[in-house]
Amino acid sequence: MSVGPDMRRREFIGLIGGVAAAWPGALKAQPAERVRVVGILSALVPDDPEAQARRAVFEQTLEQLGWTVGRDLKIETREGGSDLDRLRRYAAELVALASDVIFSTGGISVASAQQATRTIPIVFMNVTDPVGAGLVENMAHPGGNITGFSSFEYSMSGKWAELLKQIVPNATRALVLRDASSALGIGQFAAVRSIAQALGVELTPSDVRDTNEIERNVAAFARFGNGGVIVTTGRTAANRKLIISLLARYKLPAVYPYRYFAVHGGLMSYGPNTSEPVRQAARYVDRILKGEKPADMPVQAPTKYELVINLKTARALGLTIPQSLLATADEVIE
Repeated sequence: MSVGPDMRRREFIGLIGGVAAAWPGALKAQPAERVRVVGILSALVPDDPEAQARRAVFEQTLEQLGWTVGRDLKIETREGGSDLDRLRRYAAELVALASDVIFSTGGISVASAQQATRTIPIVFMNVTDPVGAGLVENMAHPGGNITGFSSFEYSMSGKWAELLKQIVPNATRALVLRDASSALGIGQFAAVRSIAQALGVELTPSDVRDTNEIERNVAAFARFGNGGVIVTTGRTAANRKLIISLLARYKLPAVYPYRYFAVHGGLMSYGPNTSEPVRQAARYVDRILKGEKPADMPVQAPTKYELVINLKTARALGLTIPQSLLATADEVIE
């Protein structure tokens, strides 16, 4: 039996009507895309240029990996400086916000995050000896909810003493700014001392938890000659503006642990790059959000340390940097 044009037209209109009727229901059946929450817990402070640079690198890397802040990703940032109570409070806040992953930078902030949760995945950077600190079982298989990127081996800290002796050959004294309450401060001081003794340099440790104490100890050390300063990692980062200005005032040469110290007026730095671990951490966060477990993701150590020399500061201190040292520098700031 042949089908006339009117019948075909009625069938087509009926089909369209059926699809139209079903369409709103089909739309309602589609689940809304879940927004993932990534917390950032940092031992820097919000207006610190280094903190701002790290946030930008972290967000840009996640966007390159396909995430869009405001669409499928929300980033909650808490930056508590070296205030341990504040860091603990901020860590608890990030847990209460049901973060899917916490990115934590700096040893004291990572410890605060670990105390706050044993279930939410944590990715860290700028941690020395994460195994010795009890954060992970071992580097290859962390075994818990934490993984990330370490910054220094303790033995490497002795290089700071060698560099100080190179730029101040007549140095017989060195003030070591460190956090005396942490395993990090104790371990780095021991490594510096082992090299300094062989170089004939006597060390004077100074705690960095109190800014007034930093000022008193630097002033007292500066009364006598033939000295320099070694700035270790830890809480020194949050107080670096004060430290750099004090050492400039008293004309004390110093070796620092990270490039951003030299960029902001410090004489010389030797340590790992701080931008690349942020990119690597963002990639780890991406993998965790897609289902991988931190327990199976190895902790990675730096593959390169960079030497940065600030010649403007050297001139202000009346120092001539050896040409052999300049030739090996990764960056020279004029």
